[in-house]
Amino acid sequence: MSEPSPPSGAAADQWSPRLALLVAATFFMEFLDGTVLTTAIPSIAADFSVPSADVSITMTAYLMTVAMGIPLSGWMAERLGARRVFCLAIAVFTVASLLCALSQDLTMLTLSRVLQGAGGAMMVPVGTLVVLRGTAKKDLLRATAYLVWPGLLAPVLAPLVGGALTTFLSWHWIFLINLPLGLAAFVAALRLVPSTAGDPKRRLDWLGLALTTLGVGAVMVGLELAGGREAGMVAAIGITAGLVFLSTAAWWMRRTRSPLFDLGVFSTRTFRSTASGGFIYRLTISAVPFLLPLMFQNGFGWDPLRAGVLVAAVFIGNIGIKPATTPLIRRFGFKPVLVFASLASAVTFALCAMLDAGTPEPLIFALLVASGAFRSIGFSAYASVQYADVVPAQLPSANAVSATLVQLATAAGIAIGALLIRVFEASALLDGAGSSASAAAADPVAPYRAAFLAIAVIMLLSTLDSLTLPRHAGAEVSR
Repeated sequence: MSEPSPPSGAAADQWSPRLALLVAATFFMEFLDGTVLTTAIPSIAADFSVPSADVSITMTAYLMTVAMGIPLSGWMAERLGARRVFCLAIAVFTVASLLCALSQDLTMLTLSRVLQGAGGAMMVPVGTLVVLRGTAKKDLLRATAYLVWPGLLAPVLAPLVGGALTTFLSWHWIFLINLPLGLAAFVAALRLVPSTAGDPKRRLDWLGLALTTLGVGAVMVGLELAGGREAGMVAAIGITAGLVFLSTAAWWMRRTRSPLFDLGVFSTRTFRSTASGGFIYRLTISAVPFLLPLMFQNGFGWDPLRAGVLVAAVFIGNIGIKPATTPLIRRFGFKPVLVFASLASAVTFALCAMLDAGTPEPLIFALLVASGAFRSIGFSAYASVQYADVVPAQLPSANAVSATLVQLATAAGIAIGALLIRVFEASALLDGAGSSASAAAADPVAPYRAAFLAIAVIMLLSTLDSLTLPRHAGAEVSR
């Protein structure tokens, strides 16, 4: 893939903390809006006079648009220039946020969310590409340290932010707060993002784009159905069809002259880890913010506020360990850190399975702080090691593929978490059927305990993958 030369003053041996922070801030807006509506669904349903279950389409439409739009955004950055596309993404996202706030019915809100997702699809990979192009390998750890915090914090903060705005103002403010933030980000992007010339000769691989978009969309639909109460054959068909589309896309892109992505990037072991151990790692840590509030409320019988305060401990662990993640990687290297983070995370998941309503809250809080810290260490390490050995010409492809996998892993984590709860609830009902009608409800925490044990086992697959990494994997970055 052709790589535009950086402009004067944007040499690849320098990086801008202000630019990285700007990109991280736009990521935070995008990630937050993916799940922030959860707590506002009843209020939106009441305003539009529709069932609460129907409003979930606004979240699904947004997340699917982001996932399906990422492949095209990578080509747009190459064709039109990353700065132009990044600024366009911010503008689209901001205008769409205004349209969401002005929506008078569910149809308009859903369509506005699709437009908002289109802006988000461009912000994520193009923003990362802007930072990576101006960062030398020796500074990659510091640069990615700025870029990973939105993905860590947004899922934890979303319920609190959405609940507070909906309770004290109205659900419209969930979108209205994006207006001043988006305007400020747009002005900052014009000043901070280097202007690079696009490649007008860069052709679009239409067949590769169609197959990839259909594949990602089908997998996302299948995962959404698998995570709902109507899981079954349709979900399995959706996921299977998506995997067939993606496999066909990979076959095509390895043979065509101008592929949508350069899949040769998977020959790099450190990048390949993002599609194996890294995918499993992100999947499991995405399930935790979904499982914890449900266990606290449905299993322990706590109110939403009490559950939210305890879940915030994960956020404290994420932030508290952040200054130490880069020194840890520099001291021990990527492989030991990844093995430790995944193994320690699995242990915390297993310990979560031992909690009950009588467990002292300080002990629960301490466990979740530790879980958040290990989560942050592994997340940061994977975000850095995946680009450690990627050559500059393959950065756009590596970046777009990675962003797509992150979206799929997040969706898969929530879907698998919901599926595990449903499976173990059904198992409890079957076990209790032979004794009494209330036997299955005797321990409402049991399905959540089993779910946490299951994701602990799944996390160990990430540990096994990390053990196969070369001892000095990514040494040019970790030094």
